[in-house]
Amino acid sequence: MYIIAGLGNPEKKYDGTRHNVGFATIDCLSEKYGISLTEKKFRAVYGKGRIGDEKVILVKPLTYMNLSGESLGEMTSYFKIDPTKELIIISDDIDQEIGDIRVRPKGSAGGHNGLKNIILHVGTDEFNRVRVGVGHKPAGMDLADHVLSHFTASQQKEMDDSIEHAAEAVRVIMEQGTDAAMNQFNHKKSQ
Repeated sequence: MYIIAGLGNPEKKYDGTRHNVGFATIDCLSEKYGISLTEKKFRAVYGKGRIGDEKVILVKPLTYMNLSGESLGEMTSYFKIDPTKELIIISDDIDQEIGDIRVRPKGSAGGHNGLKNIILHVGTDEFNRVRVGVGHKPAGMDLADHVLSHFTASQQKEMDDSIEHAAEAVRVIMEQGTDAAMNQFNHKKSQ
């Protein structure tokens, strides 16, 4: 069984912001595979279902981005998930252009406080991540203002495609492995 968690902030005002692309990807997976997010526990909203032959739990932590690990630490423990094999985290990435996807099997938090908190609470940095490019912070702009900003109309079209690709990357990780997903998705959109 896999826990697939998208990171974001739970209030309505954060819908459609750069920081909430993880939530948007979970919504995409939910719709694509008919998995309703109706259960509330572990300070999260989640749903159980299948993607292909794999049992999955789709999760949106409700702890706010920077405390995502509190929720996911509880869930991985309760469901006896091995984070190194059965946890996939989807998050925004300000170090990538809009539309770029980066799959990684492990690594540092890279300055992302949500990932930092997950590493702290699940006890390892060895878990699969799908990082979705949301564009670099403009010079002189506060980082929090950037990640909590909304996309322009033209950027949103690119993000919609990017979210679909992130959802597909999750499926490839489960069915073919992380290396296959990296080979398929880790390239710049301009290539």
